[in-house]
Amino acid sequence: MALRVTGMPIPALSRPMVVLVDDDPAVTHAVQFSFDLEGLEVRSYRDAESLLANPVLPENGCLVIDQNLPGMSGLSLLERLREEGVQLPAILITTNPRAALRDRAATAGIPIVEKPLLTDALLTTVRTALSRSA
Repeated sequence: MALRVTGMPIPALSRPMVVLVDDDPAVTHAVQFSFDLEGLEVRSYRDAESLLANPVLPENGCLVIDQNLPGMSGLSLLERLREEGVQLPAILITTNPRAALRDRAATAGIPIVEKPLLTDALLTTVRTALSRSA
């Protein structure tokens, strides 16, 4: 089944959607909590396969994907989504990214935010991505 961006109606007052893929429940909970306070809706998945099994993505939103997922890596997932025609802005999160990963992400136009997520860098990057896609 091919992935597709849905044409599901999004009410004018709906909150922007962040699709988070991270296998760490603590990270998922923290991101959901802080983004909810900022008026963002978060839909989370524990791995690439869980996201790929759900072929419907929001028409407007942002992808936040951990690089070190079980199974398929975050960047490989993003490459797969792009092959399927998904053009949502994306952000990669990871700890201590190597130069090769930074180069691949930069070539793909995907910013990296480093873990631990102790500052507002992820929120700022998400807000920038959402404003560019609006």
